[in-house]
Amino acid sequence: MASMGATKKVTIEVPADLLRRARRSTGEGITATVRRGLELVAARSAYEELRRMRGAVRLSIDVQDLRRDRR
Repeated sequence: MASMGATKKVTIEVPADLLRRARRSTGEGITATVRRGLELVAARSAYEELRRMRGAVRLSIDVQDLRRDRR
């Protein structure tokens, strides 16, 4: 997990079943589960931007050179 820096304490209301399923999925406590969910939401816009750029960036990579470089 990335360094948090400054933190903010918040009070939230979430459906108990949603929190239970999320905690089961992460295997973590409430704070870590909520933090992970917020990180995923924040990262989503970056993923969407990368998808929009797909095919827009021209790369001059020679596949054969890459394969030789791996050896």
